[in-house]
Amino acid sequence: MKFCQQLSSYLRTKEYTGNRLFNDMFEQAVLCDQGGYDSVALTEHHLINILMMPAPLHFAIKIAQATKKINIITAVVVLPLHDMRVYAGEVIASQIFTNNRLILGVGRGAFAYEMALLDSPLEKSREKFNESLDVLNALLTKEEVTWKGKYYNFDKLTVMPRPMTENGPPIMMAVLNPEGIYQCTKKGFHILTTPLSGDHQLMLDQVDGFNRAKKELGQKGEDLSLSLSRVAFISKNEKDKREKLEMAYEYYSRFDNVFTGPGKVSHGMIDILPRKQSMEELNESLLICSVEEMIDKLSPYEEIGIDRLILNMNFGASHKDTMTSIQQFAEKVSPHFS
Repeated sequence: MKFCQQLSSYLRTKEYTGNRLFNDMFEQAVLCDQGGYDSVALTEHHLINILMMPAPLHFAIKIAQATKKINIITAVVVLPLHDMRVYAGEVIASQIFTNNRLILGVGRGAFAYEMALLDSPLEKSREKFNESLDVLNALLTKEEVTWKGKYYNFDKLTVMPRPMTENGPPIMMAVLNPEGIYQCTKKGFHILTTPLSGDHQLMLDQVDGFNRAKKELGQKGEDLSLSLSRVAFISKNEKDKREKLEMAYEYYSRFDNVFTGPGKVSHGMIDILPRKQSMEELNESLLICSVEEMIDKLSPYEEIGIDRLILNMNFGASHKDTMTSIQQFAEKVSPHFS
């Protein structure tokens, strides 16, 4: 089982500034490279202060220039927000500038607030995403592409330069629904999923959807991977664990607001709204614990066949504490799963 660090760019207060926050994320990426992590992940979001990364490909290039081995995953970029004729060229350039360490995670969008303001409302984004993905695949794998569709209509064109590899960078699909995971795997995509606050059975169903499709693909599916995203943190003691849990609760009070809630945002800062889930219930769905507990809690993930665990440690803790958690995970947890 491989490990990835999600550079989720959570700006708790404007006073901290985006400049400081992105420098923190950059230092975390360098530390992950030194610590032997498989990858770091960058999530595209606009107009809000959680998962705040409006330019993931730019950041991927900056990270690649300062690191040696680590892969950089866009987990995920929101295809309906881009023109694929332009974006395909940006992806290819990023593949070149990262020395072929880019993994392109894609999705249709998750927060109704930003999608509506950017003229791609969620209720219409699935259809636009599906066509955008088809167009992107065609532009990355073929020359002289002509397209006639609902969202794209153009005569033959060739995106230049051409990709470093035959089909461009690996593409990873963000999917939550087990049946959706099955269908996307059957199409030959790597999968990124998360149970969020769902129960253990949901995660098992997600894994089953991937495994069924991979088995049916036979040799064609051998190289496909399943990545799972979870909030995680190495706590120092019970007091520290409680403090980190409270930070995570505040983070999710904002996350829920734009994910399933009313989308109340003031000057770019997501309002903190009451949550239905209790602190204790949240604790059950997160991985905030000691080194020993972390090893115990991660073993079932390896047993059920998770290929890569994407760890989100950026939910409000100080940069110093987060760097310590990243390093302790690399030194004391990761070796148990290598």
